[in-house]
Amino acid sequence: MTRKVKIGNVEIGGGSRIKIQSMNTTDTADVRSTLEQITRLADAGCDITRVAIPNMEAAEALKEITKNSPIPVVADIHFDYRLAIAACENGAAKIRINPGNIGDPANVRKVADCCKERNIPIRVGVNSGSVERSLIEKYGGVTAEAMTESALGAVKILEDMDFSDIVVSIKSSSPKLTIETYRCLASRKDYPLHVGVTEAGTLREGMIKSAVGIGTLLAEGIGDTIRVSLTADPVEEVKAARMILRALDLGAPGITFVSCPTCGRTQVPLIELANKVESRICDLPYNIKVAVMGCAVNGPGEAREADIGLAGGKDEFLLFEKGQTVRKIKTANIDAAAEEFVEEVIRVGKGQKTDQAV
Repeated sequence: MTRKVKIGNVEIGGGSRIKIQSMNTTDTADVRSTLEQITRLADAGCDITRVAIPNMEAAEALKEITKNSPIPVVADIHFDYRLAIAACENGAAKIRINPGNIGDPANVRKVADCCKERNIPIRVGVNSGSVERSLIEKYGGVTAEAMTESALGAVKILEDMDFSDIVVSIKSSSPKLTIETYRCLASRKDYPLHVGVTEAGTLREGMIKSAVGIGTLLAEGIGDTIRVSLTADPVEEVKAARMILRALDLGAPGITFVSCPTCGRTQVPLIELANKVESRICDLPYNIKVAVMGCAVNGPGEAREADIGLAGGKDEFLLFEKGQTVRKIKTANIDAAAEEFVEEVIRVGKGQKTDQAV
């Protein structure tokens, strides 16, 4: 088990629930738009967000941002130790740096001392593009061993300064290399791991790469906090992260939606129906499993674990709960069937929430 680290009021590691992170795409100096985006991220289920600090104006803006943010804010720093110190002084909940690119060890110590005084953790961030040339030559390329040694070297810089409030990330744009590297690192240190596939791509390809890389590691028990990196609205990153966690039964809140792939027995436009239902329920706050199936013959049986489901039939639909038929919805109209089913989903969701509260 990894050690526990606290980012603001959020704990990661040490057996804590896996936390979801994202990164703002706004100009950090624009306080209003940054806070608006942070609020959207928090509403979507984000636990921690990160903002870029490319200059002192952005570092100063952190004071207002951190004071009003609903979730902890991490400051992303490259090269300039003065920005890291300013971010600490202005309320950052965590600092993300690569100690190796800060330069003079005396400056790294200044950052470490500033963070230590304020109980601010440091995330050591290394990726496949930042591996030292000497390590690339030593291992014959950017390998899991090279990346791990690079990360451990950065960690040692802080450890030698008596700083151990550390989180480590060690990402690649290759899911395979990402998996190999985190496996290697996890066997060497007990610091919490921030897991993700960097530069994963646009919404579709990025989600697939992230599901492969992050999902494999989480299934093996590796990873304490995750970020799905997408060339998209960062809210989509949060939604994707929640789906990955739910797919592995790792406690992400929200509806789990399943539907069958259709076959020759299907007598309804299932693809259209499933899309209509999913779009209506995907953001509901209920921790239930919802199924939309293509036929009344196999639907309730195949999806018997669903809290509520809908199976298509000729000019009607079968409503079922936990594999047991509840009643028929007698309509051939897809919109009407979707509307009535969504109402039933909300009914079951509210009842489930009440039962859990008791």
